[in-house]
Amino acid sequence: MDLTREGKAAVDKIKAWAKEKGLDICGGKVRRTSSRFCLGVEHGDYNGTELFGVATDRFIWMAYKPNGTGKVRLFSGNFPDDGVVEFELGRVPAPKSKESAGTWGRFAYGVEYILRREGYGLTRGIDGVIYGNIPGGGMSRSASLSLNLILSLLEVNGIEIEEKMRIIDLAQAVENDYIGSPCGQLDQIMILFGKESKGTYYNPAERSIDYVELGAGASDFRIVVMDTGTDRPGLEKSTYAVRRRECEELAAAIGKAGYDVKCLADIKDEGLYKEIMAKFGAEEPGQCERLDYIYHAQKRFYEMLDAWRAGDIETVGRIFREDGIGLRDDYKISGPELETMCDIVRTVGGVLGERMLGGGDKGASGALVLAESVDAVRAAVAEGYPRSRPAFADKYAVHVCKVVDGVRTYEGVV
Repeated sequence: MDLTREGKAAVDKIKAWAKEKGLDICGGKVRRTSSRFCLGVEHGDYNGTELFGVATDRFIWMAYKPNGTGKVRLFSGNFPDDGVVEFELGRVPAPKSKESAGTWGRFAYGVEYILRREGYGLTRGIDGVIYGNIPGGGMSRSASLSLNLILSLLEVNGIEIEEKMRIIDLAQAVENDYIGSPCGQLDQIMILFGKESKGTYYNPAERSIDYVELGAGASDFRIVVMDTGTDRPGLEKSTYAVRRRECEELAAAIGKAGYDVKCLADIKDEGLYKEIMAKFGAEEPGQCERLDYIYHAQKRFYEMLDAWRAGDIETVGRIFREDGIGLRDDYKISGPELETMCDIVRTVGGVLGERMLGGGDKGASGALVLAESVDAVRAAVAEGYPRSRPAFADKYAVHVCKVVDGVRTYEGVV
């Protein structure tokens, strides 16, 4: 398995940093973990909905090798000011501590802490160098990093976990329990299970994964991600945390009122939906708006999945757009820069659908675009976004992505 040209460039940077920082990765391995693009249901994972998405070709690369000690020594080329993050196995800062809060190293600390807590004792340390090109919001950089570190440390220590959903649980725990970020499992699932040229369908009731081929005859299209150039804080500091709490509180109130509802995804029947909206709408109007989005997004989900199977990418795009309007107006999780990107690309012919991505507030928006219209999208963003958002005129970026394997490992490249 050969590295792409982009991958070779990343490895060249990694080798230079390793030499500069005195980290021994020569003869080691490179693990590449992807970003993700959710087609539905965004913000559905913690509400219990089914999920569908793909792994995309913006990556985190980590070159690593056992160092013969009980220490982990890591350097990130994306955060050079943090220097080499070094710690002894079994001795990391406490969860959610001030000591780890200001550094990317909290992910490495969290992986060691969670693996040890769950009975996977690590005894072999590594030297490693990390570099990534995943935008800072909307494409799951934190999930990609957590998975990369977990898989690499398990492999070096000879620990095999056959049940992949267990790895998903571990990666979520790193963010939930150690860092304090209230993420669900959508990001980790789409990355760990991602397959080239296929969509990943997750059924939470069975915790099962199926792969769905895009139907024959689909129009040639691209996934386009528009990074707004904004800095998004962790989910624990964002509207995401507020929305999750609102949804959980509403589900609990509905259950307490005698309905067989444990999460908002349980409300699928139209009669039940209308009854609950009538009963709780006046008391909890904001929370019921969140339910309104989840209910209709679930209805659209099955139509979108059928359209994907049929190769009807135009319908997939239309539903992607409708989801975006729901996220903006009912779920109220978007942000001004995200919507500026959507407003700009919506005017371009050949854009099938567009919406905000990921946790919300800041970060990136995404679009499904006919291949022939990609250049027009780039031009429209280059003209319109700096004019509308001059503070980010030199920070935004447009990424044209393809569907890839979520995880790959390379040998003999460092």
